[in-house]
Amino acid sequence: MLDSKRGPVGNALEEIREIVERAAAKAQADGLLPNEAELPQFTVEVPADTSHGDFATNVAMVSARAFKKSPKMIADAIISSLDLENTSFSKAEAAGPGFINFYVKNIWFALVVKEVLEKNKRYGRTSYGNGEKVNVEFVSANPTGPMHMGNARGGAIGDSLASAFDWAGYDATREFYINDAGNQIEKFGKSLSARYLQHFKGEEEVPFPEDGYHGHDIVERAEEYIEINGDKLLSASEEERMQALINYALPKNISKMKSDLEKYRIVYDVWFHESSLHESGAVKDVIKKMTEKGATYEKDGALWYKATDYGEEKDEVLVRKNGTPTYFAADIAYHANKMAVRGFTKCINVWGADHHGHVARLKGALTAMGLDGNSLDVVLMQLVKLTRNGELVKMSKRTGNAIALSDLLDEVPVDAARFFFNMREPGSSLDFDLDLAVEESSKNPVYYVQYAHARICSIIKNLEAEGIKVRSCQEKELCLLTDPAEIELIRSLASFPEEIIKSALSYDPARLTHYAVDLATRFHKFYNNCRVRCEDEALMQARLNLSIAAKQVIFNVLTMLKIEVPESM
Repeated sequence: MLDSKRGPVGNALEEIREIVERAAAKAQADGLLPNEAELPQFTVEVPADTSHGDFATNVAMVSARAFKKSPKMIADAIISSLDLENTSFSKAEAAGPGFINFYVKNIWFALVVKEVLEKNKRYGRTSYGNGEKVNVEFVSANPTGPMHMGNARGGAIGDSLASAFDWAGYDATREFYINDAGNQIEKFGKSLSARYLQHFKGEEEVPFPEDGYHGHDIVERAEEYIEINGDKLLSASEEERMQALINYALPKNISKMKSDLEKYRIVYDVWFHESSLHESGAVKDVIKKMTEKGATYEKDGALWYKATDYGEEKDEVLVRKNGTPTYFAADIAYHANKMAVRGFTKCINVWGADHHGHVARLKGALTAMGLDGNSLDVVLMQLVKLTRNGELVKMSKRTGNAIALSDLLDEVPVDAARFFFNMREPGSSLDFDLDLAVEESSKNPVYYVQYAHARICSIIKNLEAEGIKVRSCQEKELCLLTDPAEIELIRSLASFPEEIIKSALSYDPARLTHYAVDLATRFHKFYNNCRVRCEDEALMQARLNLSIAAKQVIFNVLTMLKIEVPESM
């Protein structure tokens, strides 16, 4: 049970798979099933209704064609060949159209509680990923302005996904890609220069670039520079003025991004500068390699990538007529750096859904230069709608502009923001209720989960005030936990490590917020149905041990999500 490969549920699923494979081989050897047929792939899962078994497999149904027998006959043959001695299971039964249901021994539930208490803050961590290097890149907002709601959602998703990979036994790296080169930086410089000149000459005298950045933050940066340096750039060339303003404003913007993200409890392992790819020659090297592989051609003075050779509808420019590499070329170099230079076997990017057209092009280009494009996976997230009093909120009261991450965190607790942004899978649009996020009631899901933890702390504290101290229980005492509400709660505790693994593999950390709410619900049900302070001292201690185990798992899942875990509320 204490094997950390997959946790109690995951280990049970693997154990059943091995038991079934041995039983099928025995049934074939004994002539109960055709000897020449191969056992096909089958699933083992926790059924929706556990009253008919703790685990179930469809092996009999998927084997009907291979064995040329009815699922019922196959199920009977496998069950008659099962050897459940020295396993976690007491019996197996055929059900429905051919499912085989397995029932765990009562000791299994006792061992789950024991494992949680023994592993404590490490319960939920497994070695499933075997230390595989995974890069999770998220937010990566342009440093030309404040972060918006999409970045806020992407931050919560990406950070929690990286936590899931970490807990699932992977070597996970959190990364921010700073777009500090190319067109957007030139546009940033032109916008700053225009605001700088307008300060001295007036808006009528200095036209603002049509494609410039109109945010108030551009004005603020230009004014800050003037306050420090005055009019010394008035006589400078446009190029010199732009570069001086960029050199001042860009580090300020990046620093602001870092502080806002740290307030949001996101700390990156790597801040990767796009400019470094150009300075090191990495972009030129990638273009050269793609050309050597025959994946490029020249047309109209530009260098093109043969995207149509890799399934795309149109080819893409890598180097413009003026000799400047495109953003796409830098993006290929960046991902090649992740894979070929830094050795990540899986690269996961969290992007807005509007970037969907870029995914296949980038994967194809990586394949074209000899890398594995399938090592890149992109999580595309949908838009966020903020609501207040049931009405859509689009603008910041403070600035009159679109609501930024910093605006949101001034109004909503970080706990609520991180939890709410992970309440739906990334591919679903999200309605964020600002009123609910600050409400201190069971209607607020993060408050509901935090309250369950605080409630358990209160129960233990009150009992200790009466002279009742929690002690460790023996396995036979934990076996007294047989009430349906107790078993239901233990099942939830048992599934935590497997939920983490599934969250990582499906790129869906919303599974963890759903799990947290479900666990809190099961604890409240247990507490309402089973009197913890009872006459039977052994049962009372077993229930206290179960309560502490539940408290620990709530602590662990909220800690994973970087949400505070209060002991009183």
